[in-house]
Amino acid sequence: MMHYQLPDLEHNSLSDHRPDKPEEACGVFGVYAPGRTVAKLTYFGLYALQHRGQESAGIATFGDNQFFCYKDMGLVSQVFSEDVLEQLLGHTGVGHTRYSTTGSSHKANAQPAVFDTRLGKIALAHNGNLVNVLELREKLTKKDRSFMTTTDSEMIAIAIADEVDAGKDWLEAAMSSFQKCQGAYSLVIGTPDGLMGARDPQGIRPLVIGVLEGETPRYVLSSETCGLDIIGAKYLRDVEPGELVWITESGLASFHWAQNPDKKLCIFEMIYFARPDSIMHGENLYRYRLRLGEQLAEESFVEADMVMGVPDSGIPAAIGFSRASGVSYGEGLIKNRYVGRTFIQPTQGMRETGIKMKLNPMRDAIAGKRIIIVDDSIVRGTTSSKIIKALREAGAKEVHMRISSPPVTHPCFYGIDTDSQDHLIAATKSVKEIEKQIGVDTLNYLSWEGMLKVTHQNPLDFCSACFTGDYPIEIPNQMKRSKLMLEASPS
Repeated sequence: MMHYQLPDLEHNSLSDHRPDKPEEACGVFGVYAPGRTVAKLTYFGLYALQHRGQESAGIATFGDNQFFCYKDMGLVSQVFSEDVLEQLLGHTGVGHTRYSTTGSSHKANAQPAVFDTRLGKIALAHNGNLVNVLELREKLTKKDRSFMTTTDSEMIAIAIADEVDAGKDWLEAAMSSFQKCQGAYSLVIGTPDGLMGARDPQGIRPLVIGVLEGETPRYVLSSETCGLDIIGAKYLRDVEPGELVWITESGLASFHWAQNPDKKLCIFEMIYFARPDSIMHGENLYRYRLRLGEQLAEESFVEADMVMGVPDSGIPAAIGFSRASGVSYGEGLIKNRYVGRTFIQPTQGMRETGIKMKLNPMRDAIAGKRIIIVDDSIVRGTTSSKIIKALREAGAKEVHMRISSPPVTHPCFYGIDTDSQDHLIAATKSVKEIEKQIGVDTLNYLSWEGMLKVTHQNPLDFCSACFTGDYPIEIPNQMKRSKLMLEASPS
């Protein structure tokens, strides 16, 4: 979900506040379950998808000639209460949890995006980014369409509403609108007549179908299978690239609207974004991340006393590295899992302690040892350097860093919040220069070939543009310039 205007001045500089990780943009969830409390089902689905976005959350429900919607800033558990959920009545639910790009953290941008049409309201939840957002906005503006938010998600909803108001039914309007949208989009769309799920022709962002068993099948849509597990739904299959599924009282119908779908799932979903207990390409992602670590050990072994991972996302690869290398695995960093976004700024003295609000080294486990520390990625290097400094202060004799993905050298335009290219450390520095900057004895990344090999899938089925610059969907120059302008805007 893209914010297409320049950031407001309420934010400080990106370098101060942007996390030193790629950040996923959204989680989407939908359920069609007459006779069930769809609001609570949606709530728990979003709860399982909280890792995909912590800025805002929302739920819309459709019943017999009824529509309800509630959304606000904050975590799922903060936004919704029992009283709120009891007011969200109906047989169809659409939910969204959002990570916003800088400058777009406003309640108005919380989803689902809701719009009126001649057939009733539409509620749309979107994960991804459109790359032709400026062109689409211009076309809709010429049709006198007004915008309530600054997201491309609303524009998709308006484009569908425009087609509905021109006389098409929900399916025709949706498929016609998708033809006008270029980029990454996994969508869950609620209407008075049923629930839709759709993916772009490349399937860059994930979307799965589940079934709640009973006398009458009730269907669930979720960004990941962990959203199905939490409510006891059985995984049925993925929504295919370029497919629209239409769920009504008649069941589930499938429509392949794209002429030449070309599967390109974001490889970072496999490496980092999706929960390790989710299933993609038929296997639990924890196993893939173990293999990343095993391959990393094969490519970049070094003599050491202990392997440790950066909690939490670096741990599976660290365990895999340990197994393949024979170097003992141990815990050396304790994570404070209750640290979220805060408006309370630390004092200068606290700021100098750096990483310790979130990660604190265990001196007894580290002191005097040669340490291999494994993480899934380095974007700017700021967090890595603080971790390395903390490990050395805790008495580590040597610190060797291993990264279970290749160097991130290009920005993403498909739904990951990354810096512009000149802010990506691997785009401007060699591995040896990064090694020196973050303060490690040695640094090695996993090879691009090794990363794809251990998927055990066709390597052409993945988008890895952030490592190669080979974008599967052409990026307009105007959007590339907008990315640079966003990064260079004043604080």
